[in-house]
Amino acid sequence: MIRLRVNLQKAVEVENYALAAELRDEINKLEAESLAASANALVYENIQYAFCLGQKGRHKVFVYSGVICGMDPVCCISSSLRESACIDKLTRGSNQPFYQVLVDVHVDPDLLVAYVPEENLLAPDGPNKGRFDHPYLSFLFYGMDAAGDFIPIKQLREKYNRPRHEVPPIDEDA
Repeated sequence: MIRLRVNLQKAVEVENYALAAELRDEINKLEAESLAASANALVYENIQYAFCLGQKGRHKVFVYSGVICGMDPVCCISSSLRESACIDKLTRGSNQPFYQVLVDVHVDPDLLVAYVPEENLLAPDGPNKGRFDHPYLSFLFYGMDAAGDFIPIKQLREKYNRPRHEVPPIDEDA
């Protein structure tokens, strides 16, 4: 941007107004794109997710169980994949949070990670400390909390700018 402004100034000084107009238009275009990107970033920064990193859930349609290991504020897959997955036919379409979900290998050994729209995820009714196995669990999570959800490692929380969410154990002596 600085180089464009310097070149604009030089073009005006040598009275090359055609080049100056092109550079001015390029600067205006870049400034507009930058402003739009900043506005989008603010919107996405404040998005409210219904699920937390490490939270267990169940797919509403395919009924497999999984653990949230990542999240996007909107659908971030290519347009060809969106078409094949019929994303536009969803109630909320592609403009809703999407989650990367580790799929329990006992439920579906061929599907390790799924990309699931928020409207297709169901949270468990209560604590779920049942068996859940996946080869990536030990890399992404410390262990399980009292609700049966997994505690994400620091790097995962920092990547998604999410706080540590953990249900403490219930003191049965109290």
